[in-house]
Amino acid sequence: MSEPVPDPGLLMQLVQMKMPFGKYKDQLLCNLPEAYLEWFSQKGFPKGRLGMLLQTLYEIRLNGLGHLLEPLKERK
Repeated sequence: MSEPVPDPGLLMQLVQMKMPFGKYKDQLLCNLPEAYLEWFSQKGFPKGRLGMLLQTLYEIRLNGLGHLLEPLKERK
């Protein structure tokens, strides 16, 4: 079995894509509050690409790696 190939555009999507629904509709994913991401982790992330992005963002925040997104925010 081969290892999954990382998606190089993933981090860029976190700083460019907006939340399509809910309380934080139209907020950039990277700007969502940690409590909201935590809520999704308990209730279940949405299906598809959005859920994968939110779960990735949650893991980034959980591991104290939010600083990795800062240079990308400036470039977008």
